[in-house]
Amino acid sequence: MPGAMAATGWRRVPRGFYLRHPAVVAPELLNKLLVRDDGRAGRIVEVEAYAGSEDPAAHSFRGPTARNASMFGEAGHLYVYFTYGMHWCANAVCGPEGEGWGVLLRALEPLAGLDLMREARGHPARDTLLASGPGRLGQAMGITKALDGADLVAGGQGIRLLTDGVAPPAEAAAGPRIGIRQGIERPWRWWVPGHAHVSRGRPGSPAARRRSPEP
Repeated sequence: MPGAMAATGWRRVPRGFYLRHPAVVAPELLNKLLVRDDGRAGRIVEVEAYAGSEDPAAHSFRGPTARNASMFGEAGHLYVYFTYGMHWCANAVCGPEGEGWGVLLRALEPLAGLDLMREARGHPARDTLLASGPGRLGQAMGITKALDGADLVAGGQGIRLLTDGVAPPAEAAAGPRIGIRQGIERPWRWWVPGHAHVSRGRPGSPAARRRSPEP
């Protein structure tokens, strides 16, 4: 992937980008790129912020556990968790160490490695379903517990977060987070307006209420 980065002009997102509150980082992650060394890459089009002890919807609200330990580590790493007994979800850790802040990556527009994504996802009927939603995103990008704690800046574990210079939307769409029972009043979900790859989940739906809290 270093060669591909040079060829395309893709650049690493620096550590300092993540050293802020997740509600600041999250909308600025829109249009950044999540890239695997095996050639898979996608543009981030939907995110949610979770803010540790100030946010009852966060996995980290009650402090560190074996499951959420990566959320309390260095900014710019991945926190990966398992949900529904079948899906791995990926989050970018934010803020100072010990805060337990993160941004859930909810949806990608696939850009490269689509054959690998289609195979990983069981060949869905439409490419808009490849990485639309956090579980689909994790599956399409081959994310598992093995990547929990992976450094998105250094990329030593085969996954990194890059930019190709495309700016976040001037006015990102925003609204309540999906699948939570507490903190529902906070409009901490952002997405690229009108984008076909944004997930179709809606806050307050019966299906959403059955979901386990995101990080």
